[in-house]
Amino acid sequence: MVNLDQLRTLSARVGADPLLVQAAGGNTSQKDGDVLWIKASGTWLRDAASRDVFVPVDLPALRDALRQRDPAADACQPFVRADLNTSGLRPSIETSVHALMPQRVVVHVHCVNTIAWAIRADAEAALATRLDGFDWAFVPYARPGLPLADAIAPRLRPGVDVLVLGNHGLVVAADSVGAAEALLERVVGTLERPARELTLPDVDALEAMCEGTRYRLAVSDDTHALATDEHALAMGGAHVLYPDHVVFLGVGVATDLASDATLVAVPGGGVLVRDDAKPAAEAMGRCLADVLRRVEPGTALNQLDAAQIDQLINWDAEKYRQGLTSDV
Repeated sequence: MVNLDQLRTLSARVGADPLLVQAAGGNTSQKDGDVLWIKASGTWLRDAASRDVFVPVDLPALRDALRQRDPAADACQPFVRADLNTSGLRPSIETSVHALMPQRVVVHVHCVNTIAWAIRADAEAALATRLDGFDWAFVPYARPGLPLADAIAPRLRPGVDVLVLGNHGLVVAADSVGAAEALLERVVGTLERPARELTLPDVDALEAMCEGTRYRLAVSDDTHALATDEHALAMGGAHVLYPDHVVFLGVGVATDLASDATLVAVPGGGVLVRDDAKPAAEAMGRCLADVLRRVEPGTALNQLDAAQIDQLINWDAEKYRQGLTSDV
């Protein structure tokens, strides 16, 4: 039986850091012969040490399907090894990324410092100097699944072990868990950006607004920064900058309680969260604030267009991930 203890420990550690992973985002994997063990869709990496979150996938079959551009490789469910899948869960929607990487261990995170670079219109050029000395590649935005695999494949030069995914995140790969963790730390440290200072929320005003409504105050001051940082709200208020933004928060950021949105940013005041919101809502609100506090005002940004947004919100694999009730 494959030993995933080290991978579980790393996954839980990475998943507990909101600057690296938020809610059910991010994923890790380990290859064991012909089996790829990948984090299950909709599960949280932070829980990896305490519950079974890994799904076994037939690696040769999946790689063959990717080469043939078989539509079955989009969500990867047909390649699950049912005889080993004690959890009964589905593999991550980004399993194809892990299958493409030749290294034994792959870690994919939605690192806010990386995303702050990856949403820029000049992302690839801006990163070239920062990542000089790494074996890395930049991959322009593509929807997770088969489209992202198609975008990655031609950029996987021999030796590449770092991918920056445009409007998405970071992938690192190595042949051991320890080496993957060390590489992740090096890249994240290299891409670290200063964040604008937090402005505290107007708690009294927010509590007054919540009276008689379905809303409560966000817990974290970092989440409130989505509303208290004028530049963050200006940059993210009307646009979609990466997949989990629209999947969990919708298009842009609501600023009016009348919208009945899951999360509402009251300009200059703070953030309110609907009382029936899933745990992911505030985590994703904080992520957006954390990203945008690291982007300088006036920076030209790439945003997802209407077709790209539609591909995400109407993708069956994404609907499954969102439908895992309290887990997301």
